[in-house]
Amino acid sequence: MVDFDAGYVDEPFAGLCRDYPGAAVYPPHDFRVEWGPVFHRGRLDGRARILLLGQDPGPHEAIARRILVGEAGQRVQGFLAKLGIQRSYVMVNAFLYSVYGQQGGEHHVADPGIASYRNRWLDALLAGGDVGAVVAFGHLADAAWRAWRDTPAGEASSVTYVHLTHPTQPDAVSRGDQARFAAAMKAMLAEWNQGLAVLAPVVGGADAPVDPEPYGTTLTAADHATIPAGDLPAGLPVWMGGLTTWADRTGTTAALKRATIAVTVPPEARP
Repeated sequence: MVDFDAGYVDEPFAGLCRDYPGAAVYPPHDFRVEWGPVFHRGRLDGRARILLLGQDPGPHEAIARRILVGEAGQRVQGFLAKLGIQRSYVMVNAFLYSVYGQQGGEHHVADPGIASYRNRWLDALLAGGDVGAVVAFGHLADAAWRAWRDTPAGEASSVTYVHLTHPTQPDAVSRGDQARFAAAMKAMLAEWNQGLAVLAPVVGGADAPVDPEPYGTTLTAADHATIPAGDLPAGLPVWMGGLTTWADRTGTTAALKRATIAVTVPPEARP
């Protein structure tokens, strides 16, 4: 028996998935709108204890139709595991579509059309549920959260909030420089340990015992976790939640690379 996410069958989420902004709100020169919106990952039934805010979907997410399933998602899944949270979470992004170009997200995180739709998701996830804490990974996610906190619903919220470095920030800033990568990773994990200390008394142990072992100075294989099949749409192969990279943008020109995602079945999953 393989578990799966039944999708957006109940309101208000079914309505949110019918009525979402397109290219008129998300400019195609800054967002890959042609790949469609990717809405969430995790529990929509009110049982989530923690809400995670990411930035935008990447190639893995475009194929799997759930956010945070690639490298960033596996690092976040490991972070949740340290809190003893295996299922009681929900995740949304600052943007529905993948950002195109370095500054696309910077230019649009506060756009009224983008913010108002995003706030409808946050309203739905935080109203009357069990969410006790929110984590924003990255400065754009932090900006999205702060915009919601300026709304009447946000002003009334008393959830614990933690802003942490985005899980792939060390990779992005190092540009292949191993010394710079090591320093950035060490700083990020020290910050993540501080975040765990704040979050554990509030939501820790929701599904399993809290892991008392803090992060070290670099990520290990044990600090990653696979994406549960119960987070993915029905019929997706189990390897799409695994730790092997299986999707990448390819092309000899910028236009072809934008239009192409190569999906490769990992060797361990081939018959």
